[in-house]
Amino acid sequence: MRIFVAGHKGMVGSSILRLAPHEHEIVTVTRNEVDLTNSREVKSFLQGNSVDAVVMAAAKVGGIGANSKFQKAFLVENLNLQNGVLVGASDAGIARLIFLGSSCVYPKLAPQPISESSLLTGTLEPTNEGYALAKIAGVRLCKAIFDEQSLKFFSLMPTNLYGPNDNFDKFASHVPAALMRKFHEAKVSNDPEVFVWGTGKPRREFMHVDDMAQACWYMLDQEVGGELINIGTGEDVTIAEFADLIAKVVGYGGKIIYDSSKPDGTPRKLLDVNKAHSYGWKHLIELEDGLRQTYAWFVDALAKGEVRGY
Repeated sequence: MRIFVAGHKGMVGSSILRLAPHEHEIVTVTRNEVDLTNSREVKSFLQGNSVDAVVMAAAKVGGIGANSKFQKAFLVENLNLQNGVLVGASDAGIARLIFLGSSCVYPKLAPQPISESSLLTGTLEPTNEGYALAKIAGVRLCKAIFDEQSLKFFSLMPTNLYGPNDNFDKFASHVPAALMRKFHEAKVSNDPEVFVWGTGKPRREFMHVDDMAQACWYMLDQEVGGELINIGTGEDVTIAEFADLIAKVVGYGGKIIYDSSKPDGTPRKLLDVNKAHSYGWKHLIELEDGLRQTYAWFVDALAKGEVRGY
């Protein structure tokens, strides 16, 4: 199959490319070549390149600070991207499309572990509501396209991801990249203490991005249409436990101080991954192994000046 990967330079997109099965031909574009917010341009590009399937990994993403401060940008920019690609692909008659969402689509106080049926059953976490609303719209658009056109568009909801090619920007990064950078810099500078946002009590599930990429390739071969499927490990840790683990991996021996004046976000966010398991997919990379691999990549890439956001 000829498969268009939108967002191929991001953490998830680059992993999808790197792990692409040899039997598939991958198609990518730059922003200068195709405006992904323009459905007509997307349709023309897909038809002109005889694309069979699409993986929609393009998105505006960021950590809790960026999400809470720039709600409008996260809502509008993601809606524009999604609508351009999904509508363009449906107008082009593309048979299969994977839309990558986020576990933040679920209510802040959803029963744990969170099943797919929890969507739209409660109030969202306020700090990332704009981003979540955009992703929910993408999920429902995929279902509408499947229901109305019988095109196998479906959504995968990943848990919190980490890994090579993540964004390590101080303000815009997610928890794994932000903490890895903090502890690395503290180790290099011999700082006696590191401050971490929040109380350290919230529980989070973390998965290596290569497991997410493998899930995309696996699910693309399944008979799925219109569905929402959680992709995660089914295991979670407190932020404090996660911080301790990253400090261990980095080799930082100083004190960790939690700043309770900063937001914690959702108290717990653990995905129910039974549906994904029923299709035969399971994650392979355990947390400490994945963090060690990521830190090794980070140190090497930092020496080459190739760390995004640094």
